[in-house]
Amino acid sequence: MTRDSAAGPDALTAEAVGAQLRALGLHRAPPLCLETVDSTNDYLKRTPGLPDRFAVVADGQSAGRGRSGRQFQSPRGKGVYLSLLLRPDLPPQALLPATGIAAVAACDAVERCCGVRPRIKWTNDLLLGGKKIAGILTEAVLAAGRVEALVVGIGVNVHQSAADFSPEVAGMAASLSQVLGRTVSRPRLAAALLGALDGLGDALGGDAAAWVARYRRDCLTLGRPVRLLWREGGSREAVALDVDEQFGLTVRYGDGSTETIRSGEVSVRGLYGYTE
Repeated sequence: MTRDSAAGPDALTAEAVGAQLRALGLHRAPPLCLETVDSTNDYLKRTPGLPDRFAVVADGQSAGRGRSGRQFQSPRGKGVYLSLLLRPDLPPQALLPATGIAAVAACDAVERCCGVRPRIKWTNDLLLGGKKIAGILTEAVLAAGRVEALVVGIGVNVHQSAADFSPEVAGMAASLSQVLGRTVSRPRLAAALLGALDGLGDALGGDAAAWVARYRRDCLTLGRPVRLLWREGGSREAVALDVDEQFGLTVRYGDGSTETIRSGEVSVRGLYGYTE
């Protein structure tokens, strides 16, 4: 693990990200910038004494993770891999909206940096052109039943070409540069993400109604046929109806019954090879 990437206009250094924070009018400390790390989330979770709103960004990750322990491919020089540490004085239940708010905040950051707004596939994938360009992983650190910290991690594909994605994800993933057909500044995107995620810290524990309304607007899952995939195995077809005030997904089954789900995988018809 080495501090500060190699010099260059696209380098993820504290100086470069700090300059972009100032350019965007954001008054916050720049992140700790690392060349490589196993996982930015894990770095924050294992490092004691870090203050509220401390952030770390890496040029590459050797063990980037998504939901359910899945690998998030994080090659050096290709993306922005960023995690923010929050120390909310809240009960664990109050953290349920965190991932949904983070998804809206990440859409805000991409729009501010790139001029286009991604859509959200419930619950935490950002898509452009029908391809995944970013993922979010929120993890609570609990002690004696109370929240010690909340770590919010976001990985964004920025410069990858088709050859940079493994065969397992090549059909569903893309980078901002691929979709937009132009170069995107990683320091500027990192700064925009930090500014947007600070809004998450301000929102936790308050009225999330405005965030829920914006999530509904951005969520491409709603109104579409979906397949629910359970961790213990099996699946069930449904139609996605709505998200509730804690960003749970309400679905209607073929027999007319409804349920609100908060975990598991949801495939959306027309995306990622699910067509029937």
